[in-house]
Amino acid sequence: MTFNVTVQPSGRAFTANPDEALLAAAIRQGIGLPYGCKDGACGTCKSKKLEGTVSHGPHQAKALSPEEEASGFILTCCAVPHTDVVIESRQVTDESAYPIKKMPSRVSTLTRASHDVMVVRLQLPASDVFKYHAGQYVEFLLRDGDRRAYSMANAPHTQADNPGVELHIRLMPGGKFTEHVFGPMKEKEILRIEGPYGSFFLREDSDKPMVLLASGTGFAPIKALIEHMQFKNITRPTVLYWGGRRPADLYMNDWVQARVAEMPNLRYVPVISNALPEDNWQGRTGFVHKSVLEDFADLSGHQVYACGAPIVVDSARAEYSALAGLPAEEFYADAFTTEADKHKASA
Repeated sequence: MTFNVTVQPSGRAFTANPDEALLAAAIRQGIGLPYGCKDGACGTCKSKKLEGTVSHGPHQAKALSPEEEASGFILTCCAVPHTDVVIESRQVTDESAYPIKKMPSRVSTLTRASHDVMVVRLQLPASDVFKYHAGQYVEFLLRDGDRRAYSMANAPHTQADNPGVELHIRLMPGGKFTEHVFGPMKEKEILRIEGPYGSFFLREDSDKPMVLLASGTGFAPIKALIEHMQFKNITRPTVLYWGGRRPADLYMNDWVQARVAEMPNLRYVPVISNALPEDNWQGRTGFVHKSVLEDFADLSGHQVYACGAPIVVDSARAEYSALAGLPAEEFYADAFTTEADKHKASA
């Protein structure tokens, strides 16, 4: 027995098994619903249920509050159907639905970008074309069944000469996977990955100016977007705000400066929140998402692409709409939800 799921206003439809989350069913059938963490922690997949009955698995209140649930909103990543369902979702495209693949990958290089960021380059099988959009992510399939998600920091066109992906991995003290990356992991190690996942990618059908907002390693998918823009000669006015606690957290600052020199329509505003006297920091200070509001009183004609810590992404989403008139549908985000964050969902 399966249930029919219809998505309005597009009219697209797919089927879901009785024990299958709506999002998982959509991904399986190539339907491009919006999503981020797939774990009930970020709220990116929030949709309005117009008809039918679902039950929710564990999720965080910040992703879906009891009041929102009572008003008919659902999280497609953890909503399981009990009847046929009709939902309303602002994005249903085939454009983002590249086939999900499982494949082996080989660690080709490990490069320390800062004291707590490792740039990991994975070599992919040359015999298998891996298609993705700049901004999407892959998941490592760990031996115990756990998964870890990381955004790809290189644009798809870089696959042509050297099939592989670049990942920026921050050390999480006590983290099962990151402790391995910063410890015993060696070049040539074989890891299994699955992807691409995520609905964070550049909307190329728009000509609106863009704000790119990154905190910490949230820069990784933003780097892929910038590479893609340069490759496709996308000249929309764009400003990147990249925030860190200390200057060393902007671990590819020189790379960004080099792109700014090559791309006349790209500006860069680095922002530091906890500079010490010995840093001799002369640039912007404070919260990175606030710096955008200091420069843009009106975002009503912009698109915003935000990546990084959930607190930064959530604050930007709320404040840009409330204070600067950004249309909700023009805020695209990928919140870097840690395993600790996800565990709060079931606490």
